[in-house]
Amino acid sequence: MEESEGRLSKPVAVIACIAMTLFYVAILYAPTLILRLPPPQSYENFMIRRFICAAVCSVASVIFCALVLPITSGEASYSFGVYGIRSDHFWQAMVFPLFLTSLMYAGSLMLKSMLLVNKWKEHRHQAGEPLLGCIKSTLLSLPGQMSSVASNVLFWRNFIVAPVTEELVFRACMIPLLLCGGFKAYNAIFLCPTFFSLAHLNHMMEIYSRHNYSLLKASLVVGLQLGYTVVFGSYASFLFIRTGNIVAPLVAHAFCNYMGLPVLFVHGKGPVSIAFVAGMVSFVWLLFPITQPDLYNENTNNCRCWQGYCSWNQ
Repeated sequence: MEESEGRLSKPVAVIACIAMTLFYVAILYAPTLILRLPPPQSYENFMIRRFICAAVCSVASVIFCALVLPITSGEASYSFGVYGIRSDHFWQAMVFPLFLTSLMYAGSLMLKSMLLVNKWKEHRHQAGEPLLGCIKSTLLSLPGQMSSVASNVLFWRNFIVAPVTEELVFRACMIPLLLCGGFKAYNAIFLCPTFFSLAHLNHMMEIYSRHNYSLLKASLVVGLQLGYTVVFGSYASFLFIRTGNIVAPLVAHAFCNYMGLPVLFVHGKGPVSIAFVAGMVSFVWLLFPITQPDLYNENTNNCRCWQGYCSWNQ
């Protein structure tokens, strides 16, 4: 991926990204349309089938990029580093971006905290338990709740399969292609989410057919989703380029899936709005300092992950 070695052309990089986007969507329908498998008997089987398809697509995309990218070293750590798959600076790549992302949800976290305190108060009033007893009972119930959640197929879709496969394809594979194709870092940050949002267009027909929505209502729902995916995709691409580590956008992706859309305002709960504003101000203030490439790489002038791209000089 060095400039002196062969560099991809911009058209080749874009075509490769489009091909991976189409493949990511098409393979989800391959079991029924191509392999002619019978329809799954349950929703869980349906999702497991999709998990397998997404995993196959991710592995195929990584292999495809390895063939297209001008990687000059056969060393495993070097090759995986191109995709941001690294063992060094793991905790920094997980904790700092997670903290930064949580600032956008300061209002949501404040609301959740207020609802939890109110729940404890109601429980104490009804059962006559002290506050510490309520907290203890809540903590004791956590293992059972976690076991129930972990057995839910939606948990695996939202927090494991979707973040891992989407970040591998739309960040780890596409961003090196775009950067090696000569696109500037800022261009890649806003171009990559375009492919990411296109991969969600198939949701329109699913919403239209399954939920019996009108075409207009389905378009509005999907339009909102696409807008959100573009914003999040830009942020995830920013994290990936700044840190050179796949863990950073991955934890942000899983956290955003858990939180949903940020809460801006709740009637009668002023602290929620105050927390949201304070969180967003803090987010903007810390966005660049907390994603300094030096925090995630030993030497940004010769980093093995981006071959200089993480120096942010583009």
